[in-house]
Amino acid sequence: MIDVELESVSKRFARTGDAAAVDDVTLTIGAGEFFTLLGPSGCGKTTTLRMVAGFYFPSAGHIRFGGQDVTRMAPNKRDTGMVFQNYALFPHMTVAQNVAYGLKVRKVSRADAARRVAEALAEVHLDGYGPRRIDQLSGGQQQRVALARALVIRPRMLLLDEPLSNLDAKLREETRTEIRRIQRESGTTSIYVTHDQAEAMAMSDRIAVMESGRVQQVGTPREVYHQPANAFVARFIGRSNVLSLPVATAEANRVEVALPGGGHVFAGAPEGHGLGAGDTALVSARPEHVTVVSATATGALRGRVTAVEFTGMTTHLTLDVDTGGAETRMTVAAVDTPDRIGAGDRVGLRLPAERLWVVRP
Repeated sequence: MIDVELESVSKRFARTGDAAAVDDVTLTIGAGEFFTLLGPSGCGKTTTLRMVAGFYFPSAGHIRFGGQDVTRMAPNKRDTGMVFQNYALFPHMTVAQNVAYGLKVRKVSRADAARRVAEALAEVHLDGYGPRRIDQLSGGQQQRVALARALVIRPRMLLLDEPLSNLDAKLREETRTEIRRIQRESGTTSIYVTHDQAEAMAMSDRIAVMESGRVQQVGTPREVYHQPANAFVARFIGRSNVLSLPVATAEANRVEVALPGGGHVFAGAPEGHGLGAGDTALVSARPEHVTVVSATATGALRGRVTAVEFTGMTTHLTLDVDTGGAETRMTVAAVDTPDRIGAGDRVGLRLPAERLWVVRP
């Protein structure tokens, strides 16, 4: 196990002019941690991973493994295992030959290599698959071969670049459980790249949410979900309603906001939020925390339903809501009831006290 530090790391490509693909990223990843870089396409997460791997050198900043500066070290000197999005398996080789490739490059003896390949295949639940050709395997099995190939060299660090994006939904869910199991058992420090919020939430010890080359927030899955740092994180991690509401009173860790329908509600706030009475706060409200009530209920927002999506466990409502002089689009995840709500209906929405969170713009 080894810890990883990125200090003020930036990357600019000539083809993008002055725009930075990665802009002043500073991160510390603990030894044995499963750390995820999460964000939309083009946010810089894969470029960051490739700099850790040594495929790109930073334009500025430093990268350290266990305190050792590896910023300009060649990839093959960094002792990392990489799992690519397209698996990058050799179709003309058997499963065992693919897994053994890194050992052959490292000149490991044939007997030791055979033993380690068998152990790696057992670790990913592919015992006995060594003689098979790659084209005889399913997508999920190929992904596990790629994982075994990365692990067999016993790397100090495991790097995974969207390894599940080519799998169907059910297989993706099963395989992410396997990857997390293997990582926990091996204790290998792992950096995982994905654009899938559910994947990141389910697998990670901590998450760095990236946008436009910058890290917007670092935290545990619960922290980034329940206490998003800004409006981008609130909207990107799951669904969230971000409302502009006037501040009635303010304390160190919470503010009281006034509702257009009358009444007040408290929202949690980060230290140093800087808000005072009369200011306008951006407040994040998760769809599953908002309660649908009668359109005439006191102390509730009022809105008109524009779309209804039944998902089985819940019904997702999209509404145009009056937030005081302007309409705001909101979403609500309501438990389905016999009293079904339809498009065009007017309803009230009650915001949950203490489940709201103040975010930066």
